[in-house]
Amino acid sequence: MNFKPLGKRILVERLEEDTKTSSGIIIPDNAKEKPLSAKVIAISDGCNEVSVGEIVVFGKYKGDEIKLDGKEYIVLDIEDVLGIIK
Repeated sequence: MNFKPLGKRILVERLEEDTKTSSGIIIPDNAKEKPLSAKVIAISDGCNEVSVGEIVVFGKYKGDEIKLDGKEYIVLDIEDVLGIIK
């Protein structure tokens, strides 16, 4: 896959959430919320706020979901990124 976001956008891949609670209860797929953190896969030339490989947090209804090579990704405007997890 070779995808280069345009403008001030980044391509991210959601991180998987735990399927079990701390007490051992298994959460079914239909009860899980989509995670709001993701790994940065690609950045546009105009974006210097984040780097490839960093973990970012974004708003619940932000970004556009796309499929590339059978995997799901999100294209986010850099303004929709709330922060970086270090």
